[in-house]
Amino acid sequence: MTESATEQKAPDRLVQGPGLLLLWLYGVMSVGAVSRSVYQILTEFDRAPLAHTLSAVAAVVYGFITYSLVRGGEKARRAALMCCAAELVGVLTVGTWTLVEPSAFPDATVWSDYGMGYLFIPVILPVTGMLWLRKARRQA
Repeated sequence: MTESATEQKAPDRLVQGPGLLLLWLYGVMSVGAVSRSVYQILTEFDRAPLAHTLSAVAAVVYGFITYSLVRGGEKARRAALMCCAAELVGVLTVGTWTLVEPSAFPDATVWSDYGMGYLFIPVILPVTGMLWLRKARRQA
């Protein structure tokens, strides 16, 4: 026999308390990164394909983390945690690369200069996200 819909356990919520702010920030970053990358790819892709492709990658990462936070549950929490770690590696790699070899990035990406164009939110957000997601695991 299967359980009825009312008897099934709902997934653990990840967006309670400070997690709601985290969700909001990831949502805003998703919209910003998607808008930026779509505009740049449509109008300036030939000038800086690497930078514009990396902005699109950032948009996908932000979107997936936002979705995972909304979805909730242990699998979504683990997926979001892995994406936050990958995001941090990306921000640190691209941020360092843009400082060491600025000519490789004629146009800025979301992660350029560690997210300076976005008030350093791209470097702060994955660290905050990983801390929150670890805490959410302990609470579950």
